[in-house]
Amino acid sequence: MPPELSDQADWYAENLAPHEPMIRGWLKSRYRDEIEVDDIVQEALFRVLRENRKSPLKAPKAFFFAVARNLAVDRVRRNKVITCGSLWDGDALEVLDESERVEEVVARNHERELLTKAIQQLPERCRQVFTLAKVYGMSHKQIGKELDISSHTVAAHVATGLAKCMKFMKQHAPEQF
Repeated sequence: MPPELSDQADWYAENLAPHEPMIRGWLKSRYRDEIEVDDIVQEALFRVLRENRKSPLKAPKAFFFAVARNLAVDRVRRNKVITCGSLWDGDALEVLDESERVEEVVARNHERELLTKAIQQLPERCRQVFTLAKVYGMSHKQIGKELDISSHTVAAHVATGLAKCMKFMKQHAPEQF
């Protein structure tokens, strides 16, 4: 083993390995089935080792716990926000209602596709807030609590998302809007 890797292995064995079981236990008790604990721990170890290589850490245990906690929180938040690939169940068989005209169904499906594309164009945080409000029907207060932002920030994101979606849809189907 090259000396550099040997030093890093020794540092890991001394500063991180003793705390790994404690972090795993804490993550399992706190997040149960919401995250893959092994993935979080591995990513946290990688980041801690990388940072220590840049500049020696003064409190490696605390840094290790903080990185693992932040990764877990990010993963949970990401899992709670839907992918904006579609706003309806794409696996369900769509059956045309005989009372509807084909043109109306096609137009509605086209609008749905445009809206999906418009939402996908939003900045990440705006897209998260907009989706939680408009797709899941969550209140501004609930969203603020979930994402750790103020209700005023939620309202601003929803307004921005709505304006940008309308602009996008007007650009791509001006005759309808």
